[in-house]
Amino acid sequence: MSLLKTLVVATAATFISITGALAQQADGSAANPYRVMLVPADGGTEDGTKADFKPVFDAVTQTTGIHFDIKVGQTYATVIEAICSDVVEIAWFGAASYLPAQQRGCAELLAVDVHHGSSTYFSGIYARKDSGIAAVADLRGHSMAFGDANSTSSFVYPVAMIVTAGLDPVNDLSAIRMTGSHANSLKAMAEGQVDAAAASFDSFEKAINAGEISVDDFVVVGKSDPIPNPPLAMSTDLPAEVKAALRTAFNTVHEAAGVTPEMIRGYGGKQVDRYDANITDDMLAPALVVLSGVSGDLRDAIIAKAGN
Repeated sequence: MSLLKTLVVATAATFISITGALAQQADGSAANPYRVMLVPADGGTEDGTKADFKPVFDAVTQTTGIHFDIKVGQTYATVIEAICSDVVEIAWFGAASYLPAQQRGCAELLAVDVHHGSSTYFSGIYARKDSGIAAVADLRGHSMAFGDANSTSSFVYPVAMIVTAGLDPVNDLSAIRMTGSHANSLKAMAEGQVDAAAASFDSFEKAINAGEISVDDFVVVGKSDPIPNPPLAMSTDLPAEVKAALRTAFNTVHEAAGVTPEMIRGYGGKQVDRYDANITDDMLAPALVVLSGVSGDLRDAIIAKAGN
């Protein structure tokens, strides 16, 4: 038996002996798998966000015997509340949704995917080519779709880009739609419901590759600075032995026998090099600066405009 599997077995035995509802509900066994909830970045469907991450969780199960039950939250706020209410043990967040859970003492970082040596991605603002929008400043007087108000790359960073361009998103956009996800925002733009949309580059490329939108019909009008990759996080209530076993599992899964490179996937379903479980909250520092610039009052005003 491998050292990792020995650790997992010992962890499971320790975990089973712990009293309380959490231990009864989840111990990583096939009968009581760890519960995972993902933010609905790409629509929250079986063919969307869940399918993106299932291969790597399956790889961890294959190599360690740790089992998972993966679900997608209806909203980003649902995922925050799920991990803060002990409904799940593991969650996948963007920086804007992880930080509230971390500040509430509910979540700590588990791992982040690494692609070509980097753990960053980009947010974008896209427009219909027939809209006349060629730059972010050209959004004045046009309609725009955002994802979820707790989304880093389909709301916070695009709003920051609009403000940096000298626009007031509440007063200068003719209409705002809050669609709940990257995929829904891109779909609204493709169907002509809005002139522009906010989404991550991962989601934009995924929609193009899936044939859901045509690259010939749209233009990229804004690209963010690098954003820390959306991390996997785990409940702070988990025993230290369980946290260590999970970190080891994700840190080493790409090297495990029987695991193919195609199984190591991350945001947008793209193949990545590996997962890094040695990350700290300092990794999210760049996002904190942007998050601080998109105040709660501005967020509330945007949501209110979308509801009119």
